[in-house]
Amino acid sequence: QVQLAESGGGSVQAGGSLRLSCAASTYTSRMYCMGWFRQAPGKEREKVATIQYDGSTWYADSVKGRFTISQDNAKNTLYLQMNGLKPEDTAMYFCAVGGASCSTYLGQGTQVTVSS
Repeated sequence: QVQLAESGGGSVQAGGSLRLSCAASTYTSRMYCMGWFRQAPGKEREKVATIQYDGSTWYADSVKGRFTISQDNAKNTLYLQMNGLKPEDTAMYFCAVGGASCSTYLGQGTQVTVSS
């Protein structure tokens, strides 16, 4: 069982930035895939960004050029730098690790609210 603890969410105005962090209870260097998902009220959970064991990254079209996923294996921590935030980015953001889907284990989430 992997424990994940997200932090860094909050309320910002459109155009602002936030950096989400996810502390893992296991060695992130051994994870095949890690990622960030989000779920807005009344909507299905969607994948936002992933990072593979080889460092390759993937982003949803809606966040490309604005969000950056990274990891610090020395701290077993995953990050999501979010710039140019938009009201449509408002959601609960979840850290996830493991498996080809990058979602074998999910954290409890951190709320991001962007006001116009």
